Amino acid sequence: MSGATGFIGRDLCQQLLERGDSIVALSKSGAPLPDGTATLAVDLAREMPKRECLDGVDVVFHLAGIAHQKAEAAAYRTLNELATLQLARLAAAAGVKRFIFLSSVKAMGPPTGDTERSEGDCAAPRDPYGWSKWSAENALQAEFGSGPMALVILRPALVYGPAAKGNLALLARGLKAGLPRPPALGARSMVALGDLVDLMCLAAGQAQTGVQIWIASDGEHYSTRSLYDELRLAAGMGPGRGWLPTAGWRVAAALLDLVSRARGESTFDKLFGTELYSNRAVLQATGWRPRRRFSATARELMGAVKEGVG
Repeated sequence: MSGATGFIGRDLCQQLLERGDSIVALSKSGAPLPDGTATLAVDLAREMPKRECLDGVDVVFHLAGIAHQKAEAAAYRTLNELATLQLARLAAAAGVKRFIFLSSVKAMGPPTGDTERSEGDCAAPRDPYGWSKWSAENALQAEFGSGPMALVILRPALVYGPAAKGNLALLARGLKAGLPRPPALGARSMVALGDLVDLMCLAAGQAQTGVQIWIASDGEHYSTRSLYDELRLAAGMGPGRGWLPTAGWRVAAALLDLVSRARGESTFDKLFGTELYSNRAVLQATGWRPRRRFSATARELMGAVKEGVG
């Protein structure tokens, strides 16, 4: 498994070990997992693991990649696309039976409407991250689509969990600092970290051959306001007051973009855009069912903010 010490990789390793599976864990730093399990230090942007690392391996989970970083386009391509293809080639040569690639809904390009999108509803990505994931998906399908190694491409929506960073963590901290209640705009799909890990473990044991592409979402629609309300409830703060008009949110978001020199999707669109994805295909093809609810994670997120974590 690549990316073993990341946000998703840590939980996946834990579940695999609890099931009694043996793992070969790769990480850029070589840091151990929280339970002390050793990982092999391999920077996939510079090198591949030694061939013997894959001897006897049935399933490769490829999670390593650049996501929420202000990297150059070449860096996204090197790690998210080219290294993915190299690792898949190494896996196929070693006789690996199944290669599971953690892609992203961003590979499907920007939304074109307010309805849920399915796996085939794709547009050209506009950002380096989306392009790198989309290009990796296409390269994998072209080279391994008809070979003996089964290929599973998972496209998770926004993944949330107790140690989530990015916009969810910012929202939690802002709420504690007195952020007003956001306007009732937009809706996004998300998936709980635990549910995504469940799906990855399930995909590892599926009997299908060829290529499977599945969106991973929990089927719910979340607005920034609904997340704000859940976080306040979890913190025991009661309802918030929406004193800032939508125009004020636009100005504040534009100033934040200017200060941070953000590229790609604007802060306002991230907060109030609509980006919905259907999980119908994976529900029909597998026995996977999302079981987690954001309310449980909200309590942990607010607890982390209270303790000064994140």
